[in-house]
Amino acid sequence: MKRKLDLARTYKILYRHFGPQHWWPGDSPFEIAVGAILTQNTNWSNVEKAIANLKAADVFSPRKMYRLPEKKLAALIRPSGYYNVKARRLRAFLAMLCEEYGGSLKRLFRLPLEGLRDVLLSVKGIGEETADSIILYAAGKPTFVVDAYTRRILARHGLCRPDAGYSEVKHIFESKLEPDTILFNEYHALLVSTGKTYCRPRNPVCIECPLQK
Repeated sequence: MKRKLDLARTYKILYRHFGPQHWWPGDSPFEIAVGAILTQNTNWSNVEKAIANLKAADVFSPRKMYRLPEKKLAALIRPSGYYNVKARRLRAFLAMLCEEYGGSLKRLFRLPLEGLRDVLLSVKGIGEETADSIILYAAGKPTFVVDAYTRRILARHGLCRPDAGYSEVKHIFESKLEPDTILFNEYHALLVSTGKTYCRPRNPVCIECPLQK
């Protein structure tokens, strides 16, 4: 029977193996928030193209982007894929930000962590992973982000069921680690690197994985 991982020691092993990951890409909290919404079901290089389009059109601010007609916004973010759906989600986020917080992320991010999470989850199209990504990477508050890589690694090492829900996996980390923004940021990025490099859905490279030892 495979021995269960110790999460604190696992972090140290992965950090020594991969080094710092420098996540999340983005020049500002607003860019990170927009990127978190656009990166759903696509890779970051496509998101970068969409953000470049928005900047080139000189609309990369909450108010300017919110004033765009939905079809125009969808056309600009086309490289991110599912652009009509994402345009609606982005506009829903911008509507909340502009109408309730004067277009100011600083005002929004002054909310306590749980209150901020509730507000983000109330926006149509923003789920738990996207909300937590915005909170951790844009707002700089300590919430753990769970994705498919995280769930797969934990399930294969016996720390959760393969069909464990988001909240269950999130609780595993937050109940065993100190609430530290830098730690949560780096840990999530390291798990992504582990999932991409070794803990693949098919043909995992277990024998070379640093966690195998």
